[in-house]
Amino acid sequence: MSLAKVITPHIPYLRRFARALTGNQASGDSYVQAAIEALVEDPSSFPDDVDARSGLFRVFLKIWNSIDVNKAGETDTGSADEGVVSRRLSSLTSISRQAFLLVFVEEFSKSEAAAILEKSPGEFDQLISQAATEMAEQVATDVLIIEDEPLIAVDIEEIVESLGHTCIGVARTRDEAVKLGKGKAPGLVLADIQLADGSSGIDAVNDLLKHFNAPVIFITAYPERLLTGDRPEPTFLMTKPFQPEMLKAVISQALFFEQSAALKDAS
Repeated sequence: MSLAKVITPHIPYLRRFARALTGNQASGDSYVQAAIEALVEDPSSFPDDVDARSGLFRVFLKIWNSIDVNKAGETDTGSADEGVVSRRLSSLTSISRQAFLLVFVEEFSKSEAAAILEKSPGEFDQLISQAATEMAEQVATDVLIIEDEPLIAVDIEEIVESLGHTCIGVARTRDEAVKLGKGKAPGLVLADIQLADGSSGIDAVNDLLKHFNAPVIFITAYPERLLTGDRPEPTFLMTKPFQPEMLKAVISQALFFEQSAALKDAS
């Protein structure tokens, strides 16, 4: 199969990535065009140690990191919300922005993204952590933790505060969560599903989101209760035990894209 046929299905996604990376569709397309022209000129430069999609992104990022095709001008995003996201992304250092977008927008696995950037797993983890820290500096907010296991709650609170956020409290039950949340509406909610008195973290979240709008991250040992495919599923879901660095990245992702998460209970 020709190289053109191999890479063509992936070009629309590369254009999306380029737009997010540059903040401007015209500028992004200039880089995409430069990458394609480089491959036409020298097809042997296409990587043979990764799959076609990863190879195309690797070639693109080598172009992006090595030449100045077209400086991004005014952000051309199409909506006010997209403009906010683009401005936030543009404030990240280039390499951490690349790592963040590869994983959380283009949905490459961490190992795939590391291979695209030609980084070791440890180096890539550092980039994701750097992106999380840089983003948190822009979107620091009040956080409500809904968690009935004290040691896990302490770990989550330390992670939240290490990113510059403020924990307004830890709730162990649905009623405690609603009381805390109504007292001071948080900008982010981190919620377990099964709570101390048998109540549901899902119900607690749905109660809270009647009073304010905020992104929600579910952190649970029972992801199968939410990932059934027969009802709305959460945008942000962490499985216990979780890796602190990944939770940091997901917290920053949730705040960057400001997505809420009202769900129907699994029971």
